[in-house]
Amino acid sequence: MDAAADEVSEHAKNKIGKYIGMDCEMVGVGLDGDQSVLARVSLVNFHGHTIMDKYVQAQETITDYRTFVSGITPELLKNAVPFKQVQQEVADLIKDRIVVGHALKNDFNALLLTHPQRLIRDTVTYKPFRALARGRSPALRKLAKELLGLDIQSGEHSSIEDARVAMLLYRKERVKWESMLHRKGAIKEQVQ
Repeated sequence: MDAAADEVSEHAKNKIGKYIGMDCEMVGVGLDGDQSVLARVSLVNFHGHTIMDKYVQAQETITDYRTFVSGITPELLKNAVPFKQVQQEVADLIKDRIVVGHALKNDFNALLLTHPQRLIRDTVTYKPFRALARGRSPALRKLAKELLGLDIQSGEHSSIEDARVAMLLYRKERVKWESMLHRKGAIKEQVQ
């Protein structure tokens, strides 16, 4: 009987569910490589299991792989998936789900997607996390160290790791976070 219970919990852990953690890695295009385009997108579920991890073909010539930060190399993009295909897959997966991440505005911009604000949980905009950074945007590395005791991003970034860390931060604060959003929504309704 215990084996069956383990199978169920393992199956449940691998389901997509209501929450999706997302992170993207970008490369540079343009003359100086200062314009960002999508090169990798990673999605994880509530339990941190990978739902998607794909390298993406740039629609323009890459002039800066930003490997020291992005971890992206020409080799990794040899069998990359076309942008439009990845964009549609991500759109389908996140539809009607809560997306959790760090600085999600950048990820949505790179994907050329929008998502309802009510379904976004961004660790950059969460007030208790911003308080740790004295009102500024907190670094994911700092939040991971201070709140989870994890060392991340010591070199190249991993979009899987960053998505998992953002989800762990959300899970740690979920009850308080959702309560704050609920109260804010109730206040908006009263004002209208």
